[in-house]
Order: sequence, then structure tokens, then C-alpha cells
Amino acid sequence: MTGNTSRSFRDKWEKNTDAFYAETLREGSDTQRWILERNGFDSSEHFAEHLQGRKRILDAGCGNGRVTALLRTLAPKSAEVVGIDLVAADVARENFKGVERVHFETRDLVEDLTGLGSFDFIYCQEVLHHTADPAQSFRNLCNLLLPDGELAIYVYKKKAPAREFVDDYIRDQIAAMPYEEAMAHSAQITEFGRTLAAAGLKVTVPKVDLLGIEAGEYDVQRLLYHFFAKCYWNPDVSYDENVLVNYDWYHPQVATRHTLEEVEAWFTSAGLKIEHRCVDFYGITVRGRNVAL
Repeated sequence: MTGNTSRSFRDKWEKNTDAFYAETLREGSDTQRWILERNGFDSSEHFAEHLQGRKRILDAGCGNGRVTALLRTLAPKSAEVVGIDLVAADVARENFKGVERVHFETRDLVEDLTGLGSFDFIYCQEVLHHTADPAQSFRNLCNLLLPDGELAIYVYKKKAPAREFVDDYIRDQIAAMPYEEAMAHSAQITEFGRTLAAAGLKVTVPKVDLLGIEAGEYDVQRLLYHFFAKCYWNPDVSYDENVLVNYDWYHPQVATRHTLEEVEAWFTSAGLKIEHRCVDFYGITVRGRNVAL
């Protein structure tokens, strides 16, 4: 994570220390459900069962610690949970003041991480694509895996061509702006999404290969969101959190996009057996187990 991108996330977390924290922990919320389902778990109980027997868990790129908190809630009571982040470890540490068996360190995923020790479950989602070298960062995490340990990642995927063009255009315009100005533009994009969602219109569209549009029925806001421009709106979270999601997408300049084949090759090359994969409109989730000798 370099330059503008470090500044983007430092501003994001230092100015929004509790963003999405409650929603990540709230049973049945869209935020929690998205985390669980993309990783192959149909409920928090299912994820908790999967974590049974884990002794050391790493949240790599923990931000304000919202997912660290979910992992801590679902992991065995005796497990140690470690969170690392380049710019927000202090924010997470403050949010966990007085909580036992959880600690945080400031680390850059691109650098050597072996001093952290070994882990039997590593969660690294919505992070690798913001590093200077996603593939190297992935390998650094693999070096921390115990035999039979698991690594679960999520990265941005390459999207429809019009969406990629608009995203890059807005990102180029907004990247150099200070936080307040970037958030003002993000608020306009949020209002656009909210207005489209409020219309409640649905359309059935044909497949358009050249635009990467898949045939089907779409809410108009989601049609634009999937294929033309990110204009996030979720009525179940606060207005400020909606704006922050759009800021998070557009302001960080380092935001690589990937293919499933590319990500699967990372796992195969590292000797990890893929246990689960999920590709949605926005990203790629892969969970793999360390079977290397």
C-alpha cells in the first residue's frame, strides 16, 4: 500500500473508527451475510463450526477490527486472534481495549511477515488488491500457514468494460483530493444510487456480450451498479457508511482487478488445495488449505 492509498485508508479509519462494526457483528445483517456466504458458510454457526480447533487466527488487513471482532466471536475461546494493518492497527487496538487474546500490529503485507509466527486460519479480504504487489503479499501470507491451515482471500475482479472505464475515470479524478472533498463527491454518487434505488424500477435485459451484460431481470440501480458505475446504496446501513463505501472504492489509487484463473494459480503455485471459490459481480473469494509437504 503506497502513497495515496495509504492516506485514503488512514483517513477512512481514523475518521470513521466504528464504521460497519455493529453491522458486521449483527446476526443476519447484509454485511455479515455477505462475508459468510461468499466464504461458503450459510450461517455464523456454520463458520464457528469451521473454526473449531483453530488456535491462532490472523486478520490480515484488519482496518478498524470489525472482522477481527467477528472472528473473535466465532473462534474457540482459547484461540489467539491477531490483526495486522499498515495504517489502522492503532484504531483496531483502541476498539479492542480490554479484550483478551487479541492483539494488533502495524505490518505491510508486501514485506516479510514471518516474525508474526504461524497460523491455522488466515482471513485476508478486500485487502490484497490495495497492496503494491498482490501476488507477493499472498505468498507472504502463505509462509505463515501451518500444515493443514487455511487461507481465505477476497480480491476485486475484472468487471464489465463500461464499469471498468467509469471506475478508472472517477478514480483518476478523485484520487488526489483531500478526504473532505473526496467524500463530498462520494456523497453525490451515493445520492445517485439512493435515487435510483428509491425508484423501485425493474427491467429485463438481454445478454450484451460486448458490454459484459448478463441477461436477466435487474433493479435499475443494480443494473447500473453491476455494469456501468459503482453507485452503492444500502438502506440498512447509515448514510455516512454508504458514502464511505463509495469513497473506499474510488479514492484509493491502488485497486487492482483480477481473474479467477489468476487467483487459482496463486493457490496452486503455493501448494494450497482450493476448498471453496465464489465469483460474484464484484469480486473473487477463494479459500484454500495448506497441503504442501
